[in-house]
Amino acid sequence: MSIWWSLHLRREAASVPLARRLLLGTMETAGVDPDISYDLSVALSEACANAVEHGGDVARGASGAYRVTAYLDGEKCRIEVTDSGPGFARPPALRAARMDAEHGRGLCLIRELADHVHIGNKPGRAGTVVSFDKMLKWTKDPTLLTA
Repeated sequence: MSIWWSLHLRREAASVPLARRLLLGTMETAGVDPDISYDLSVALSEACANAVEHGGDVARGASGAYRVTAYLDGEKCRIEVTDSGPGFARPPALRAARMDAEHGRGLCLIRELADHVHIGNKPGRAGTVVSFDKMLKWTKDPTLLTA
């Protein structure tokens, strides 16, 4: 089975749970194991929160939006979150955040929850792409196949 969707979202905090709910609903309908779905939804929430917070200054020409694309294909799910911010001069160093830190844990958490993570700049223009994937496990009775 192959499913994909793409969202163009405003860089507002309210967009984060919308993307998360859509991913969880898609995975539940497809019959993905709930533990895998939960891990990916937390990773997606972190990537979206980063795009909302760091996705660029609209006054300096950055878009007020970001894009989320999810692919469920065979045994793997790949998620990409793309913003129009300044990007990185070099890939971010992923160091453990202090226990009392309020920021700086998102990318580390994504790395812990996903099987493979790539963080880089959009080719040829400003912006950041955070993509991650995870091997899927399936429930015995997927809603999509029994409906």
